[in-house]
Amino acid sequence: MSGAPDAGGGRHAPVLLEAALDALAIRADGRYVDATYGRGGHAGEILGRLGEKGSLLAIDRDPEASVAAASQFGSDPRARFRQARFSELSQLVPDGSVDGILFDLGVSSPQLDDAQRGFSFLRDGPLDMRMDPRHGDSVAQWLAHATEREIATVITRYGEDRHARRIARAIVAARAQAPLTTTGALAAVIAAAVPRRQPGLHPATRSFQALRIHVNGELDEIECALPQAVAALAAGGRLVVISFHSLEDRIVKRFMRAASREDPAFAGLPQLPPGAEPKLRLVGRAVFADADEVGRNPRARSAVLRAAERLAA
Repeated sequence: MSGAPDAGGGRHAPVLLEAALDALAIRADGRYVDATYGRGGHAGEILGRLGEKGSLLAIDRDPEASVAAASQFGSDPRARFRQARFSELSQLVPDGSVDGILFDLGVSSPQLDDAQRGFSFLRDGPLDMRMDPRHGDSVAQWLAHATEREIATVITRYGEDRHARRIARAIVAARAQAPLTTTGALAAVIAAAVPRRQPGLHPATRSFQALRIHVNGELDEIECALPQAVAALAAGGRLVVISFHSLEDRIVKRFMRAASREDPAFAGLPQLPPGAEPKLRLVGRAVFADADEVGRNPRARSAVLRAAERLAA
């Protein structure tokens, strides 16, 4: 989540900011990576805690993030930005070279608030949802050729919506009449297809989440990036991850737990072979936004932060 001004002059509060900074255990001379720059909310605060010898690498796949980074960092020699997927971390950061890596997963507030990006059904706009609009199919393009079964599978797997089959059937019927090219059109089709509404939840919420995750390959990105992050950390370095829904958090929780234990294949041996030792030490328990933060920023309601420390090789 971003703390930088958006195009409309608003300001987006980074979620779990103090908890993230505390978990990173920032040193003035440390080397840090913000793997999900967004619009620089967390990055700016990390940079503010660094001294002259500290450094920050910010990464984001969104082309618009590079513009925000150029404005925020200016000519600061301690900071640099790279437009890339965080699954490309190993290409940007040598093994054992950094003291902390932060992942703030999911879509950023400016992306949600920009109708032209197509992430939200609250603002009618092109049905896109790509983190990087230059690559891959938009949601509109994917829905135009996906089978009913493929659509239902995606909504079930990534949206956990029990009405997935009904929604997929409605989407296929609607596109036979006219292409679904806007967020408003898709949201209306989904709303009409869902027989009962969960109080406080728009019927399109889970489907939009699922389609966004699918076209961006978000869960695969996380699974690919986490081992690279561990490899990039120096001994004592911190891995901090903020998730916003159970699918993300499940991957993070399982990964950290597994990496903090001995390889079970070698259980009982008097001496573990190289590479079988635990690579991480869990730091504290999962952290959630308190009532005050949720009151200030409702998007923090589902946030959960997990942290771990790199053990010596």
